[in-house]
Amino acid sequence: MANVTNNRPLSPHLQIYKLIPTMAMSIIHRITGGALYFGTLLVAWWLIAAATGEGYYSFVVWFMGSWFGKIILLGYTWALIHHMLGGLRHLMWDLGYGFEKAFSTKLAKANIIASIVLTIAVWTIGYLVR
Repeated sequence: MANVTNNRPLSPHLQIYKLIPTMAMSIIHRITGGALYFGTLLVAWWLIAAATGEGYYSFVVWFMGSWFGKIILLGYTWALIHHMLGGLRHLMWDLGYGFEKAFSTKLAKANIIASIVLTIAVWTIGYLVR
């Protein structure tokens, strides 16, 4: 009886693939989608605290204003903006545009840069208005 598995081709694995910008953006898009789930729980926590009473609301505002809370909110802001830009990129693909390799790669790189720049802009405006 022959060993059939020795004659089968092996599927490419992570050691074979080179990480390219579109692949990285796909992975990050999935991660930010999961992060947004937990970030939305923070928004719900804030709303529940506001409905509960002044004491509990003050605690949540204190936590979100601490250095740890600000880091979480900064990450949530970036994830929200990055995921939105990735969604717009997917919408463009759904409409049949942007499949060229060079353009798709440029768009993936622009996605990460724009998400960082827009996050900084949102936080800067937030501090200036505050």
